[in-house]
Amino acid sequence: MQIRHAVVLLLSLGNLANSQAIPTDREIKRILDDRIYVAHQSVGIAVGLIDKLSARVITSGSAEDAGRPVTGHTEFEIGSVTKIFTSIILADMVQKGEVRLSDPVAQYLPPEVRMPERNGKKITLLDLATHTSGLPRMPSNFAPKDALNPYADYTAKSMFQFLSGYQLTRDPGEQYEYSNLGVGLLGFALARRAGTDYETLVFSRVCEPLGMSDTRIKLTSEMKAREATGHDSAMKPTSYWDIPTLAAAGALHSTVQDMLKLLSAELGFTKTPLAAAMASMVKDSRPTGAPDARIAIGWQLSTRDGQAIFWHNGSTGGFRSYLGFDPAYGIGVVAFSNANTNTGVDDLGFHLLDAKQPLAAAPTEHHEVAIDPNLLDGYVGVYTLNPGFSVQITRRGEQLYTQAPGVPDFALYAEGAREFFAKEVDLQIRFETDSHGKANGIVLRYDGTYERGSRAPDK
Repeated sequence: MQIRHAVVLLLSLGNLANSQAIPTDREIKRILDDRIYVAHQSVGIAVGLIDKLSARVITSGSAEDAGRPVTGHTEFEIGSVTKIFTSIILADMVQKGEVRLSDPVAQYLPPEVRMPERNGKKITLLDLATHTSGLPRMPSNFAPKDALNPYADYTAKSMFQFLSGYQLTRDPGEQYEYSNLGVGLLGFALARRAGTDYETLVFSRVCEPLGMSDTRIKLTSEMKAREATGHDSAMKPTSYWDIPTLAAAGALHSTVQDMLKLLSAELGFTKTPLAAAMASMVKDSRPTGAPDARIAIGWQLSTRDGQAIFWHNGSTGGFRSYLGFDPAYGIGVVAFSNANTNTGVDDLGFHLLDAKQPLAAAPTEHHEVAIDPNLLDGYVGVYTLNPGFSVQITRRGEQLYTQAPGVPDFALYAEGAREFFAKEVDLQIRFETDSHGKANGIVLRYDGTYERGSRAPDK
């Protein structure tokens, strides 16, 4: 069911001609309740808002099926919001003269690792932090033994083997392509430069200066007692993720209360030793190729109607997260959900920062139909969506499956002769075919975003 309640604009910051309204706790609670109890898009959600007047936490639902309520101190996996911590570390090390943004990452890796180069250009720390390194989203030798804990068995040795054999398809710094591998490598290199492990680096460089005592990779027993249970898109409990090698891309757990401390520092409400580093992260940005979207150091930057929002999101097998702030209006938002569902919490975060940005409608229902199984062989193949990123369509019996780097197989169910959908995630695929019924391309829709891919030549 579509969320029915619009946020009422009540509290202004500054004068009326130059203000950004913030909704009331009651209206936010109503949105969260609708999302959990009406739309069934989460089990528990915690939201934090901060402005120059106050910091607030609004929650709804349960941290686990047994009914333990979500609070501002509930621990969530934050997924790729971890990347913001990695970028703060980079900026801080630059401020202290320990590294330079222009340093080649190879400078901080073991000598046996042969980092790919192209046209004499080396991959720099800045390239990694802005997703412009030319490295793919995930390495091609990423092959999880456990789809429910996909990063657990990916080793540093495997990463080094991939890097040493990879050929860049474009120059470093030339084009944006979001890369978990790239930021994971960045954190690995920074930890090596500091002579420690990534978690220790996060604690000493970010958590300790900001007073974030509940942000960790390995939780204490007391933190585990406050940890939310993750849920998949069917609202079934699922396992936590272990991310040893690419930890800098998504391994952290945190609480809404802790993340409000980070936002307070980011917005300048709290004076911290990281002020200069944080300011440097948003000073410049690079294009992403999408309209009104750029990439700063770590932060995504969206600009609509002149309003600039810096943000990042994240997801693991059982969690979704969002962190964002508007520096002009002095507002920050964090939103955590303990279910990895189609709606997530991105729309909620953007809406709370800018009421003109709508809340997501409930996902469209898809219904499976019977089709001629002889059609399926014409769809099997590899489809390239952008350089370095492909999806593979396979057939097992009378079922199609899709596989992309870094994610488990998803079964595809027909809702038409050429239209298919996944049940676990918000994913639909339409095959474009020739006169013989063989697919020569696909249109893929994931989480509301469309991409077109062409079929690679059959081997």
